Amino acid sequence: MEGKEEDVHLGANKFTERQPLGTAAQDRDYKEPPPAPLFEASELSSWSFYRAGIAEFVATFLFLYVTILTVMGVKRSPNMCASVGIQGIAWAFGGMIFALVYCTAGISGGHINPAVTFGLLLARKLSLTRALFYIVMQCLGAICGAGVVKGFQKTPYEVLGGGANSVAHGYTKGDALGAEIVGTFVLVYTVFSATDAKRSARDSHVPILAPLPIGFAVFLVHLATIPITGTSINPARSLGAAIIYNRDQGWNDHWIFWVGPFIGAALAAIYHQVVIRAIPFKSNC
Repeated sequence: MEGKEEDVHLGANKFTERQPLGTAAQDRDYKEPPPAPLFEASELSSWSFYRAGIAEFVATFLFLYVTILTVMGVKRSPNMCASVGIQGIAWAFGGMIFALVYCTAGISGGHINPAVTFGLLLARKLSLTRALFYIVMQCLGAICGAGVVKGFQKTPYEVLGGGANSVAHGYTKGDALGAEIVGTFVLVYTVFSATDAKRSARDSHVPILAPLPIGFAVFLVHLATIPITGTSINPARSLGAAIIYNRDQGWNDHWIFWVGPFIGAALAAIYHQVVIRAIPFKSNC
């Protein structure tokens, strides 16, 4: 028995710990990437730059196409119980974001949302040149996506509201603005956390799972705010629907669906960079 205990003791200590875990591993192995330049002229001559923009266009096009059709299907039903209801709409938005981020993350980063792009720009994760290009392509994709839905079903599209965002009865513009700010904060904060390069250096599975929490965040925010604004948290989504629907209902409070998401994205970027990613002070002692 004594021999066996000695063998067990030897086996438990034979291989010393070579790789420190947790924060120690991050501090030793992780190197913070330099911030993206504000303007990078070389991007304009790179095919990968335009390929990323095309990916953002197609992803936002598909996002609007599927989600607006889902919203119209719910509104067409005689009551919520005869359709997928609010939960189904929320799943359509969250599920599409999950799928599209998964498909485009390796090409463009899978933003599919000007607010996400704006937040990442503030954190210096991409250049101003690329950010502006992404936002333009996202808006064009959203317009085309809503336009195709109207082209297929013109009369139902106009009768059912075209998926345009508006402030619901019983809520003020301040309520709607607050809902959009907080909702976008949740989304962009999740994006930062799910795609954090420092976290990825420690947990190799994080990049694979990143689309899941992002899509789930979109789902949860829609559950909370559909009754208030129909949920935007994505200026391109609201712009595409408003332009194609082109009625007062879609334009009266349209500013909310730009100002709210951009404020929410800015707050999430500041919180993540200043609080979550802050490097602790090291003592010289």
